[in-house]
Amino acid sequence: MKRTFDVQPWNVVTHTFKTESENKRLQESMTSLGNGYMGMRGFFEEDYSGDTLAGIYLGGVWYPDKTRVGWWKNGYPEYFGKVVNATNFIKMHIKINGEVVDLAKDQISDFTLNLDMKQSLLTRSFIVTKGDAEVQLTFERFLSVAQQELSVQRVTAKNVGNSNVEVIIDSAIDADVENEDANYDERFWEVLNTDQGTDTGDVVTRTVDNPFGTPRFTVGMEMRHVTDMSSQQVSQPNDKEVVNEFATTLKVGELTQLEKRVIVVTSRDYDTEAKLTDAMHKLSDKVAGESYAELFTAHADIWADRWEKSDIQISGDDEAQQGIRFNLFELFSTYYGEDARLNIGPKGFTGEKYGGATYWDTEAFAVPVYLGITNPQVTRNLLMYRYKQLDGAYHNAKQQGLKGALFPMVTFDGIECHNEWEITFEEIHRNGDIAFAIYNYTRYTDDESYVQNEGAKVLVEISKFWADRVHFSERKQKYMIHGVTGPDEYENNVDNNWYTNILAQWTLKYTLSILDNVSPEWQSKLDITDADKQKWQDIVDRMYLPYDKDLNIFVQHDGFLDKDIKPVSSLGEDDLPLNQKWSWDKILRSPYIKQGDVLQGIWDFIDDYTPEQKKANFDFYEPLTVHESSLSAAIHSVLASDLHYEDKAVELYERTARLDLDNYNNDTVDGLHVTAMTGGWIAVVQGFAGMRVRDGKLHFAPFLPKKWNHYSFRQVFRNRVIEVTVDESGANFKLIDGEPITIDVAGKNVELTK
Repeated sequence: MKRTFDVQPWNVVTHTFKTESENKRLQESMTSLGNGYMGMRGFFEEDYSGDTLAGIYLGGVWYPDKTRVGWWKNGYPEYFGKVVNATNFIKMHIKINGEVVDLAKDQISDFTLNLDMKQSLLTRSFIVTKGDAEVQLTFERFLSVAQQELSVQRVTAKNVGNSNVEVIIDSAIDADVENEDANYDERFWEVLNTDQGTDTGDVVTRTVDNPFGTPRFTVGMEMRHVTDMSSQQVSQPNDKEVVNEFATTLKVGELTQLEKRVIVVTSRDYDTEAKLTDAMHKLSDKVAGESYAELFTAHADIWADRWEKSDIQISGDDEAQQGIRFNLFELFSTYYGEDARLNIGPKGFTGEKYGGATYWDTEAFAVPVYLGITNPQVTRNLLMYRYKQLDGAYHNAKQQGLKGALFPMVTFDGIECHNEWEITFEEIHRNGDIAFAIYNYTRYTDDESYVQNEGAKVLVEISKFWADRVHFSERKQKYMIHGVTGPDEYENNVDNNWYTNILAQWTLKYTLSILDNVSPEWQSKLDITDADKQKWQDIVDRMYLPYDKDLNIFVQHDGFLDKDIKPVSSLGEDDLPLNQKWSWDKILRSPYIKQGDVLQGIWDFIDDYTPEQKKANFDFYEPLTVHESSLSAAIHSVLASDLHYEDKAVELYERTARLDLDNYNNDTVDGLHVTAMTGGWIAVVQGFAGMRVRDGKLHFAPFLPKKWNHYSFRQVFRNRVIEVTVDESGANFKLIDGEPITIDVAGKNVELTK
């Protein structure tokens, strides 16, 4: 665990700056911004000669990099899809009395770096000394959620020395960028056009050609400036960059400001370069007529509305309060449902690891959160994302010689583009997670319009896959699934992973249950026979689910209990984290679990198991779990709460809520764990508050952690907004919006009316 920022309820702030690579990159990850359309790490605008990951990423813009493998296998993905580091449009080159500002070299004081989560504003300030000159520089930046194509920066320079100083700012858009996470090439952009004026500049780029036939993306960026500095005529530095230069002389005590407004548009929204550039100019004209204050207020007001709906307030524990707000802030910065073509990548807009693509994390972890804090349309868009990529899922199944649809482990367009065989081929439980998300949406919202139409098609095609992927064991007279990887990725190529098997069984059962209610329009599109239905029911009835009667546990997979089973507590400090200390061979042979596997399934179907079953499985598996997946702690916290292991529940909440803030797994330098940002909400609402949906009714069984004095949150449920408050006197429930509703609190009906 490593903490580099102060603990404050609404801010991520530090007053220290260290040039070491790890500390610098950690600060960049922690101060990332996004608005759903685009995002960036908290790297510096100005020159920095030290180590940095200057990353800017655009939603839905990606490139099919070559797959690097030592041995090609039939059915292997042709390419490794990854997010492309976009043209650097925040770049500035600052000189004081002719000397370049560079924090890797300069003498500075009064450093402050502050991410205001309430308003999504990043501010940085310091005093830099250059000879006799002392200048205070303050940088502000935000990515507008009111106009998602808009980035706004403001630089303030104040002379705090004893003599006049000359300040020059070169503001640029630079397409000469590279990706760190690249298999072969590092640069993925070609410049189509540049246009440099005295105080404006445009750059239009396109992703380089690729041999896989995937679409190329065109991106246009235009900058305009508002300042009292004098614009200078300068030559264009090269064919990939445009620059506007501004200069002034500051007397002692004087200050100057420069605003930089950049419009970013992509070919995802415009089908020709001409339409794209025309839209870019019109949007630039539009924002030119508004002041900085007006632009910021429009942005901040939307964030205020988001917090009004979703904020979890905690008193008595500032660390817990900061953690949950950081979770929700980065989650909303990545996705708020405006664009059904987009999804949520594990790193969001904060880094290049995992390629910036969509994983099963969305359906398993993000859907429950968005259901509780946003309009149902947001979650419906996530479900439609999968439906619209069915063609890719057909392709993936066919590549493996199987029927139906296999949704990808990693994707941008529905085609599998992951380059690790044990994941690509074997972690097929994702098909069940996608089916479960349809069920989750339907039972939570009571909206059957998706499951009766597009969702039915998705479920049927997934069911066809499962029916083909299982095999029948004559010896045991059971259906089995061999050669898989479960959620625990520290176990590869295992047979009969309990979680995979039970999801396959459940998906077939659920699909059969919805068929009679499918709309007439979609009935004819399902292409399902009576023989299919009979086969599916037989699989449901005779699916093999590993179980040990002596321990009363569901066995993670065949052979798991034959391992040398010792708890994580038996390991030394030098052993952890395993994925950074042990060989992969040693990890695979060990009993140690990366994240919930059996316990993931129990969390999914938490009301289907007895308290004794939940206790036996938790007591057996949690001590073996190293929680080296960012997705692990939250579900364990919920299960611990369910079992009244309150101290354990709080410990695991703290781990999930502050996973990146405290760099628990020593892997935040390359980006935040955005899909795991769902964990804090899950642990509080499903865990501490005990929220469940049973037979269409909302249930709660709250407790108050010992460290806390109070917590409260608002929850969206079936066109209502309910406020939940828990303190030392007990729990209180208030209907904020919607029709009266009856909820269950610890076994008693509570009527809520406005």
